[in-house]
Amino acid sequence: MALKQLMLSKKIEQRKAALTELLKTKNGLDKRAADLETAIGEAKTDEEMAAVEEETNKLDADQKDFDEKKSKLEGEIADLEGELEQLNNNEPKNEPEPAPQPARSKTNYEGGFKVRGRFFEGMTRDAVNALISRDEVKEFLTHTRELIGQKRAVTGAELTIPDVMLDLLRDNLYRYSKLITKVRLKPVAGKARQNIAGTVPEGIWMEAIGKLNELSISFNQIEVDGYKVGGFIAVPNSILEDSDLNLANEIMDALGQAIGLAVDKAILYGTGTKMPLGIATRLAQTLKPADWPTNAPAWVDLSVSNLLKIDGTLSDTKFFSALMLALGAAQPNYAIGGTFWAMNRKTRMTLVSKAITFNAAGAIVAGQNNTMPVEGGDIVELPFVPDNNIIGGYGSLYLLAERAGSQLAVSDQVRFIEDQTVFKGTARYDGAPAIGKGFVIVNIANAAPATTVEFPADTANA
Repeated sequence: MALKQLMLSKKIEQRKAALTELLKTKNGLDKRAADLETAIGEAKTDEEMAAVEEETNKLDADQKDFDEKKSKLEGEIADLEGELEQLNNNEPKNEPEPAPQPARSKTNYEGGFKVRGRFFEGMTRDAVNALISRDEVKEFLTHTRELIGQKRAVTGAELTIPDVMLDLLRDNLYRYSKLITKVRLKPVAGKARQNIAGTVPEGIWMEAIGKLNELSISFNQIEVDGYKVGGFIAVPNSILEDSDLNLANEIMDALGQAIGLAVDKAILYGTGTKMPLGIATRLAQTLKPADWPTNAPAWVDLSVSNLLKIDGTLSDTKFFSALMLALGAAQPNYAIGGTFWAMNRKTRMTLVSKAITFNAAGAIVAGQNNTMPVEGGDIVELPFVPDNNIIGGYGSLYLLAERAGSQLAVSDQVRFIEDQTVFKGTARYDGAPAIGKGFVIVNIANAAPATTVEFPADTANA
């Protein structure tokens, strides 16, 4: 491992240790809050009420300090892990080709061989065998097979995924969702509220013996709830009759991809109706929505300042100069970490073609890998982003609330004639840009930026 990766790993380790120590103080804050609730109920005199109020103010200050430190550490850890992952991905692979191995029977595999299935890609055979041999996983898979063999309807037969499977479903979602690691992801159990401090006030100069002027700062808050995303897939019974490995592979792989794709699209283009509010939808607003939260930051029309277009026929230097000015509309206030820029492959190749140069040896170099030229933010390729559109900004300014309780349900009667078993997969998310000014959409073909894409219709609930 290069020195840069070692240093990043050490920094991540230090900050995780600091976060662990910080979280230990949470119980003390909760106990103080409970004690104050009791004290408020017991206070009778003005003096007692004043003492309780003073302690309450101290607790609020300590809680705010705790939240700020926790948020800062979490942001630093996410940034460092992202940088480390990017370095690891870009590191050249110099592994020698393995010597040919003799064919082995299914029952004679040994540890060290990599599994070729999509979901278990990269895991050794020993690791996979250890996973599917766990009691809770075997029980889940065995129960599923038993349902296939029963000649009766499986009405409401909910199969809660074992804990080890929940972990894999979560990891699978990260693998298929390309944006979930770019935004501020917060696992929550109830409604989530993101506190936002107002603009920093400017200090006022005066004589050395003069009286201080009063400064003001306000706090705002956005709230996210939770909406269900998912669907069902039909699995041929012939697959279910194969090995446990194939059964888990097909179910988890398909559900992970479907949910991950939906999450990515919602982060960028979600309508805000029964799904998260997307970046494009917020930027396209020309009037304050009727349901704009009372405690949210003041609504600002961003449809002109943050929806931009540039002339794609400009010379390469002028083109990138215009592009950097346009991307600069995304403001970094409140942001923790860098930017991301989502586009489809055609748009990315257009940028690559304009960034082509010749090195000292006369060889052609693109001048761009997975980052935006000059600006440096991560490029995320997503096929559903319209041609010539670049959408993104400071990902930490998008709040994505994640619910718990992913479940699988199975029935062999829905498509009995087709000899298929139907599985359903669900997850719950909500989200919104906490600070709309942190994002921008740029069209590089001198056309109006696209702010909507098509989502599959919810025909089941029409």
